[in-house]
Amino acid sequence: MLMPHPKDMRTLLSRYATARLAHAERQTLKSATQLDDVSYTLCVATATTEINDALAAADRILAQPPPAASSRP
Repeated sequence: MLMPHPKDMRTLLSRYATARLAHAERQTLKSATQLDDVSYTLCVATATTEINDALAAADRILAQPPPAASSRP
């Protein structure tokens, strides 16, 4: 499995947190769609099918040592 870069994972987690807050505040079709979209993306990026599993996998990815500087442009 390809591992997402920690920077990309942090960006996804930030988007997820923002979408959850926005949906909790407004609960509109747009906020639900945005939350669904970022949840799906997190699941795909972590090779999981449930958001709680994706969040746990993201935590494991971020807990790993950072990749070598030359592994990303």
